[in-house]
Amino acid sequence: MNKYHVVTQNHYSYRSNGYRCFLLWMAASCLLSCMTTPSRESDRNAEQPSFRAATDVDTRYDIPKTADNGWSIGKPLVLSTADSILMALENNQELRVQRISPQIRQRSEDLEKSAFDPILSSRWTGSRTVSPGGNKKSVNNSLSGDLSLQTLLPTGTSIGVGVESGISDPSFDSDASTRLGVDINQSLLRGMGTGVNLASLRQARLDTITSEFELWGYAESLIATVEKTYWNYYLAHRNLEIVQQSLEVAEKQLEETSARIKLGKTAEIELAAAKAEVSLRRESLINARSTLETTRLELLRLLNPSPDEYWSTPIKILDRPPDKEQSIEEVERHVEYAMRMRPDLNQARLSVERGDLEIVKTRNGLLPKLDFFINLGGTGYAGSFENTFGKLDSDFYDVRTGLTFEYPLGNRAAEARHRLAVLSREQTDLSLTHLAQTIQVDVRSAYIEVNRTKEQIEATRSTRLLQEENYRSESEKFRVGKSTSLLVAASQRDLLSSRIEEVKAIVNHQIALIDLYRLEGSLLIRRGITANFVESDGRDEFE
Repeated sequence: MNKYHVVTQNHYSYRSNGYRCFLLWMAASCLLSCMTTPSRESDRNAEQPSFRAATDVDTRYDIPKTADNGWSIGKPLVLSTADSILMALENNQELRVQRISPQIRQRSEDLEKSAFDPILSSRWTGSRTVSPGGNKKSVNNSLSGDLSLQTLLPTGTSIGVGVESGISDPSFDSDASTRLGVDINQSLLRGMGTGVNLASLRQARLDTITSEFELWGYAESLIATVEKTYWNYYLAHRNLEIVQQSLEVAEKQLEETSARIKLGKTAEIELAAAKAEVSLRRESLINARSTLETTRLELLRLLNPSPDEYWSTPIKILDRPPDKEQSIEEVERHVEYAMRMRPDLNQARLSVERGDLEIVKTRNGLLPKLDFFINLGGTGYAGSFENTFGKLDSDFYDVRTGLTFEYPLGNRAAEARHRLAVLSREQTDLSLTHLAQTIQVDVRSAYIEVNRTKEQIEATRSTRLLQEENYRSESEKFRVGKSTSLLVAASQRDLLSSRIEEVKAIVNHQIALIDLYRLEGSLLIRRGITANFVESDGRDEFE
């Protein structure tokens, strides 16, 4: 029998005994009503509900029990901020996708390197020719082949070494021959020098480094999101805790108001304000639970803790914002960090270098093609193929040298490519200047936000202390009949708001620091994470 059937049977069993349960409930209610009627003395000595400061909380926070709502069940995932960062770097699905990009770009380097790979080639041909030859047919059999190795050097030099052999009808002593030759071709104008011939390879290497900086920037953005979500989860939990406490206070206030009405100390009209406050707190509690659960799901998505189903896993966070305010350096120091370490700025600098290499290539294309070539060879003749190699040191040789020239009239295609490269380089340089200016604004604005949130912590703390005093005052006035439930409820709402705002200010300060470190490009390094292309001081290997 499955679980659904068991629940169904229990449900109908309860309904069959519903009348008996109703009578028992009525009797118990009457008994409790007689036992819990407050006396005047207990009313005067009733304990006043108290609030804890927003910062007076335990270091560890447990997720509220929400299994009855079908949300968080199972063994909790215990996390510190460091644990969250490492788990995200290891498991985040989007980061796994981004990690492949540098590997893809690196294959482009291999393609460019392949232009200088030696090429081994060979071709062998056999033929038989039958032709008229006087009174009988003339038959000529021949076999020829060659084996060569060619390579291109970064200087623009092409070198080839080859062996050519041939043998015909072996009726004469000189029917077999073997030639060993060397072919050299050197570019004198277009294509000359390592600058132009290595430009594409250097561009491919810059593209690889660019993709690594893209990965670095994405990782920083991811870790910033993880940390902010972590602290937002802390905020959601503290918000829920504060709302739960405020609901308890509102319920006690409702009980106290009801008791005073029964004793004739308070008008019955005061009961509506107390009930409204309880209802309002319950609405806030529902919203707080929903916010907490939504934030938990987002944090789980970022961390991707396991390949199994983990959406119902509760989270227990260990860290809390530091009690002491964190000191930061002068704004100019943070700007200096950003000018060195921002991934997007380093990518822009690489784009400028890539544009310079493109100009080198297109400027070379404006030149005419002028090549110097020389072919050297020695030939050995013999009656058989095997003996020709021993004759290579004979006096039979050949030498061929010369120049080749080529130039398209007008050369408009090369001129257009060069002009395009120059304009693109100019545009990239302007974009770099604009980006540096934008980074200045970003870092300075983030620095202002850090200081604002730092001051906001003290301001909200003072407000919360004053609201606590105001609530105590209104509560005491209500007990002596000099205030109303409406004013007490208003002071409760003000105190609740001030407590939540204080926690928000603390969390917002943490988030502002995270944004500052991300915008200056030092977040991962400050968290103890480095890459092989980024040194500890933020400088990369190409500088």
